[in-house]
Parts: sequence; C-alpha cells; structure tokens
Amino acid sequence: MFNLTRRRFLKAAAAVGAMFGAGAAGSKIAQANNTQPTRMNMRLPWQDGGVDWKQMDAEHEAGVKYFLENVGKDPNFWGVQLPFTMDGDVKVFELECVEAPWEVSPGNVLDAMMYNGTIPGPTIRVTEGEKVRVNVTNKMNQSHGVHFHGVHTPNSMDGVPYVTQPPIQPGTKFTYEFVAKNAGTHMYHSHHNAAEQTSRGLMGAFIIDPVDTTNEPSVNGDYVMLLNDAGIGFALNGRGFPATQPIITKKGDRIRIRYMNEGLQIHPMHLHGMYQMVIAKDGARLPSPYLVDTLNIAPGERYDVLVDCQEPGVWAFHCHILSHAESVHGMFGMVTVLIIQE
Repeated sequence: MFNLTRRRFLKAAAAVGAMFGAGAAGSKIAQANNTQPTRMNMRLPWQDGGVDWKQMDAEHEAGVKYFLENVGKDPNFWGVQLPFTMDGDVKVFELECVEAPWEVSPGNVLDAMMYNGTIPGPTIRVTEGEKVRVNVTNKMNQSHGVHFHGVHTPNSMDGVPYVTQPPIQPGTKFTYEFVAKNAGTHMYHSHHNAAEQTSRGLMGAFIIDPVDTTNEPSVNGDYVMLLNDAGIGFALNGRGFPATQPIITKKGDRIRIRYMNEGLQIHPMHLHGMYQMVIAKDGARLPSPYLVDTLNIAPGERYDVLVDCQEPGVWAFHCHILSHAESVHGMFGMVTVLIIQE
C-alpha cells in the first residue's frame, strides 16, 4: 500500500488547504459533533428563524482544518490484521470482547463494545482452504456470540446462541473452528443482542484470499471500509468526520475498496470525480463488473470495488444520504476523502 507522511500530504494538498484558512478548531468541532440533528431533535436551524451563515462557514472550515491537521495520526484507521499462532496446520486467532470508552469524533466519547479494544475489530485474513480456529473470550457484562457473516462454516460454528451454540456468558470462552472454504470479502460480528452489540462496535472484517490468484486484480492499495450508523453513530471504520482518515494514492494507481455495512440503514457511498468498478458482491465475484459513482449498500451487504485514480486532487467521499454526512455545523459522520497525487 502506498504510504505518505503527513508533511508530504500537506505539501501536496497546499492549494486545497489554502482555502481553509486558520483558526482554533477543537472546541468548534466538539460543539458541532454534540449538536447534530437526531431522531429525537429533528428541528433544524432555519426552522427557528434562519442560519447565521458566518457561524456556519466557520464550523465547516474548522472541521476540514481539523481533518487536514490530523492526517496520518491514526495509522490503524484502515485496519490492522489480527496476528495468529499455528497449532499444527491450524491458524489460531484470539478475540476478546470488552466494554470501554471510544472517541468516535472530537469530543464525542461513547461507551462502546469492542473486539480486542478497537472499532472495528482487527481484520482476520486467511487463505482459501486453511483451517481456522478463533478463541473468543467474553470480558463484557453481557453474553455474546460471534457470527462469521458470509463465511461457509459447519452449522455448529454459525454463532447463533440457542440455535447453534450456548451463549458465551461473561467470563467464559468459546472456540470456533472451521475450514475457510469460500474466498471473498466477509465479516464477523455479534449475533446476540446484535442490534446493540454490533452497532456499539462488535464488528470486523473477515477476508479469505483465493488460492488461485490468476483473476485477482493487481492493485496498489486494498482498503476495508466498515459502515455503521446506530450505537456509535454515523461512522466509517469506527470514526466520524473529522476524525476519519483519507485514502492517499498516486495518479495512475488502482485501489480496491471493500465495503461492509454493519449498520441498520442503507448507505449510498459516493466518490466524487471518478467511477467505482463493482467487481464482487457478498464475497462472490461478478461475471459482469459494472461502473457506478454511487453504490447503495444495504445492511449486511459487502461490495468490492476498484477505483482507477486518474485525476489528481482531493476528492470528497461520503454517504449520499446527506443527513448522514453534513449539517449546518459542517461535515460529520460518514465522510472522508480520496487524495490523488501527481
């Protein structure tokens, strides 16, 4: 994957950054993130006599400035792989379910549920045909169960408490073991009180690489983007703008993005300036890839897309249900950017 230091990025994006000006961003960002409209408070500023356009512009500017100043400060935003040990020919992974505070966006700290202390949980990545063992330790105050969404497992390993297994009670462990049969982009998440547990952070990517890579696209970067909208709010990979991170690449590069919707709502993901080529859905390669600039992703769906990075610049990248991405206080939630350098 192409890496770039924050200094080099700021130099490359200087022309864009000049538009944003200066000023203290922190307090404005915290205030904006705590005043976004919700289902319980849908009355908007213009319904109460108008918008202070100067204040609106200042809060928009502060958000973008904060985003730019924090490029590269969250090196794990695009995911880390879960390490494993070997037990004979079995790859052994360890997951711990914990409850802890999580800062979704500046000043917006929520009580979350996490695998191994992060949202999303670390990516489990294996190769088709490998034997996999996942030891799950529950350190939460609720029972739990892990479902490997899209992965073809034996029924006893499907992870649905009282259907295929007992719940993993607080302070206990459970072991999942199976062969990674079907290559593709999959997920793992809670399947016990899932509307709360998954939306509060118990989610992660499970990628099975094919043995035969003949038809795999050659890419310069491979990015996982988990979408969420409920327990921790509108978020990409567990963070809401301006705490998200950009994808940074070069003109002429081709990148792969693996979308995974772990939320409760649909999210039409829109990339400015260029097409996304959809090559796979729910882990299965499509016989006829197709081009979109906006891809509608329902809960539980996964899509793999390729992006040919041809036009240099800073390109907005966001959910196009606009109440998930922007308000009078500025951009928030499901927003990032794609940076293409010369």
